[in-house]
Amino acid sequence: MGSSFAAGPGVAQPAEAAPARCGRSADNYARQLARKRNLRLVDVTCGGATTAHILGPWSELPPQLDAVTPEARLVTLTIGGNDVNYIGRLYMASCTAEHPAQQPGFCRVLAGRAPPSGAVLAPAPSEQDWNKVEAGLEQVAREIRRRAPQARIVFVDYLTVLPERHLCAQTPLDEAEAIGARQTARRLAELTAAVAARNGAEDLHVSELSRGHDACSKTPWVTGFIPPSGSERFAPYHPNLAGMTTVADALDRKLRR
Repeated sequence: MGSSFAAGPGVAQPAEAAPARCGRSADNYARQLARKRNLRLVDVTCGGATTAHILGPWSELPPQLDAVTPEARLVTLTIGGNDVNYIGRLYMASCTAEHPAQQPGFCRVLAGRAPPSGAVLAPAPSEQDWNKVEAGLEQVAREIRRRAPQARIVFVDYLTVLPERHLCAQTPLDEAEAIGARQTARRLAELTAAVAARNGAEDLHVSELSRGHDACSKTPWVTGFIPPSGSERFAPYHPNLAGMTTVADALDRKLRR
């Protein structure tokens, strides 16, 4: 279950029979893990999902929790980033007119609005936003446990997107925005770990595992903002195939314990 960091938009080929708007990849971490371990998988991940879409319906999509049955033995999920507009804010910050690396057409698609000069940043997450996402994560954990008492629950946090210090052409951001994004990423990882611990779930710290593999690194596990020339499928500031494979391998190791 989860949002785009679990669904895998832009990673290899789309999954068959998946809602087009979800951006679900045939090689997201859950599907790679299922193939590796010969597991029967129900994949309900969807780009843009929040904790509310795990718990309740989202337009034509049923609650992701409806996929959790008493027979479930493993539930993995990555969720919470959209509740605090983590990646969405990076999109808009990278579409400002001050950055020569911007691609106006791409920005219009992302923003769903006129040229990037008119882009307006959403406010940074408030304490009310953080309290709401924490409550949502708590409810998700409790509901999974209620529906599948024997399931092993693993929260997978977010791969590191930005370098700890210096930015690059692939991350066209003001330093203030980069600092804010790093703070959001850290707090989200800490919150996810705390909720998992309080609810008898596990937490896979891919935020730590992926340090040094950010969008500016020589071996990135996430994409930057600028799509490669000629690319047909690309999701900025999201896991690439190497990142998804790394998460699947880390889950596989964790399950052996």
